[in-house]
Amino acid sequence: MIPELADHEMAVLNEIERFSDKVLRPAAAAIDAEGRFATEHLPALGGMGIMGMNLPEAQGGVALSGPALYRAVELVAGACGSTASMLTAHFLATDSLLLGGDEALCARFLPQAATGARLGAFALTEPEAGSNPADMRSVAVPEGDGYRLKGSKCFISNAGAADFIVVYAKTDRTAGARGVSAFVIEPKTMDGVEIGPHERTMGLRGGHVFPLSLDCHVPAENRLGAEGSGFRTAMKVLDNGRIEVAAQATGIAAAALDAAVAYAKERKVGGHPIADFQGLQWMLADMATDLAAARALGYQAARKRGTGERYSRESAFAKLHASEAAWRIADKALQIHGGYGYTADFPLERYLRDLRIFRIYEGSSEIQRTIIARDLLA
Repeated sequence: MIPELADHEMAVLNEIERFSDKVLRPAAAAIDAEGRFATEHLPALGGMGIMGMNLPEAQGGVALSGPALYRAVELVAGACGSTASMLTAHFLATDSLLLGGDEALCARFLPQAATGARLGAFALTEPEAGSNPADMRSVAVPEGDGYRLKGSKCFISNAGAADFIVVYAKTDRTAGARGVSAFVIEPKTMDGVEIGPHERTMGLRGGHVFPLSLDCHVPAENRLGAEGSGFRTAMKVLDNGRIEVAAQATGIAAAALDAAVAYAKERKVGGHPIADFQGLQWMLADMATDLAAARALGYQAARKRGTGERYSRESAFAKLHASEAAWRIADKALQIHGGYGYTADFPLERYLRDLRIFRIYEGSSEIQRTIIARDLLA
């Protein structure tokens, strides 16, 4: 159940729901099939304020509460997973600035990011540093009035179209996580930033991810916070991001459940709708229960967002359960559709392909279990 929201938040959500139904949903299958970059929706999303939903009004944002933002991401993802992926990757970049940057740096980037005029990306993952980003090999060494940033990143959502990328690199290679700093680069104007072709992915085919090679000069004023503060910033950003992954998962799972219910009422066997069969009714009941539990954990974490309280465990609960429950829900929804569910004429196979990555990125299911266990045992 959605928590009680302010009137202006409900108005925003109603507008997003209309846009999702009229614009995003009809285009989703073609974006997936043709691999079109979901940035085609960027002007409209920016015009509606959706690109700045996570930002305060002082930075040009809409300043939605945590629960309202959760619901907004659900609505977008339920219509088009690729568009939600592009949107939430942008949020990772703007959250990095909001949580780690000074007033001047935020003023340079966030107001235009809120309108969609500047698209952001978040570059943490490396070929040999995925689940443990403290093992990253990218470095930033002093050079003139700034730093020489060198290294490689991979699976960076939005990078090919980004106007700014928040890059994490080591300013002290001997200090582990405490040696990580964060920087903003502008790939369209800086020399030494190479972005490769987007990866050919199983799902979220319109939410393009790219490899990134760096050998560029970055001015000192583009550093977020003090040297060595980058890892803490990244972990705070990922607490937010994991809630958004949970919202994406429950949004797609809700769409799958809706499709299964509609099909069960329509499809007949022996003159009776298959919805009349108890075995199928129990499948639907399990799916609905899984979805309700995932949403409850998502909203529990979302309510803590922005309060100043720590919520790493709650965000891990939400991402872990939602990403795994959504897979079960979509799999059962496809089963209910039978052979038709396995075809591209129905959205179920796309839902499953889109959902698979949620158990991997922004901290795999195994990493979420580790976070939860460490908190329990502390």
